[in-house]
Amino acid sequence: MRPLIILFSLTLLLAIPMSKEQTVEAQNTFGNTTSDSASDLQLAPLIPNEIFSPPMQDATQLIDALGLDFAEKRVINVYETVSPSVVSITTQTYVPTFFFDLVPQDGAGSGFIIDDSGHIVTNYHVIEGATELLITLSNGISFPADIVGTAERSDLAIIKARGATKELFVPVTLGDSLNLKVGQRAIAIGNPFGEFGQTLTTGVISALNRSLQTDDSRNTEINGVIQTDAAINRGNSGGPLLDSSGRVIGINTAIFSPSGTSSGIGFAVPVETLIKVLPDILTFGQYRSPTLGIRNAYIINPEASQLLDLSVERGLLIYRLDQNSPLIEKGVRGAQQEAILNNRRIFIGGDIIIAIDGNLIEKQSDLTTLLENNYVVGDSVTVTLVRDRDIFDVTVELISNN
Repeated sequence: MRPLIILFSLTLLLAIPMSKEQTVEAQNTFGNTTSDSASDLQLAPLIPNEIFSPPMQDATQLIDALGLDFAEKRVINVYETVSPSVVSITTQTYVPTFFFDLVPQDGAGSGFIIDDSGHIVTNYHVIEGATELLITLSNGISFPADIVGTAERSDLAIIKARGATKELFVPVTLGDSLNLKVGQRAIAIGNPFGEFGQTLTTGVISALNRSLQTDDSRNTEINGVIQTDAAINRGNSGGPLLDSSGRVIGINTAIFSPSGTSSGIGFAVPVETLIKVLPDILTFGQYRSPTLGIRNAYIINPEASQLLDLSVERGLLIYRLDQNSPLIEKGVRGAQQEAILNNRRIFIGGDIIIAIDGNLIEKQSDLTTLLENNYVVGDSVTVTLVRDRDIFDVTVELISNN
């Protein structure tokens, strides 16, 4: 429909009448003519005639007998195809009162079916601490469910419905979030406020590769997040974000809103993250995040470097390594002595990490994000370190942080 809108706008612009003097000025400016007759106005050099040539009946062919255009029919088709795979989730947790009694508290969220055996994807924060789970299909049939496993850092969880049947549990199609474009259509289906199951909202992808800092007890950062203006509210968490073909491109997880309701800024975990963590969750009950086994480290900045007389101004000074850290086998060492820096006791003398496979490391989140987004347990990485004034490399195999 966009070409028709452009055509209409141009037509209106050209339909504005001009005086004889304005016509002459327009000709002299754009048409390089000297005639003062409106009939001599040369439009061809300015705007090709073919822009105005499409017959209006072509536009009406895009509208069916019900008055639905092509774009509307695509959204309707997505809803009719995918909504049977979207579930509403009700949870029950027990929370302490002021007098330390435990009282039940209900919660709600969304999820979507990924196989006909009853596995369902949702957000970790939807099922966190839940003692009872109930999922409700689009046809109103409910099933109790159990937690299969989680990937807390990615805010993802897999649950499984008890007594699932192939006839009722229709899986979604997982899409591709690596080749998304800002501006393409985004469709959300979910259970806003825990009251309005199977609700569809539409919008566009507003931005890509956002970083999302959670404000709960986990205090983690989710990277590569999709931003959308499709309306997402409380209760939509865990539901699918879809493309125009009905393929899952993200898992709706958070909103930015002073009021707690949709403000046109919603966030979804990309489906590639789900694809990465899913095998571990199904096999081990949790995602095995890759790590170097560094328990504690200090951020080195120019000020600290000067005070400690270090040879580098940026990096991570290792304080302590886990006992199973692969760096220990390579002779990497932690802190050797104590020092006072800005009236604070710190431990120094450890090796300083400055890069992983050539990627500069300046703070702990740089290291965590790099490993989380680009590697899995068992991958080999080259770690560049500084000891005293010497720079050296070690190659190690990443281990699980679980």
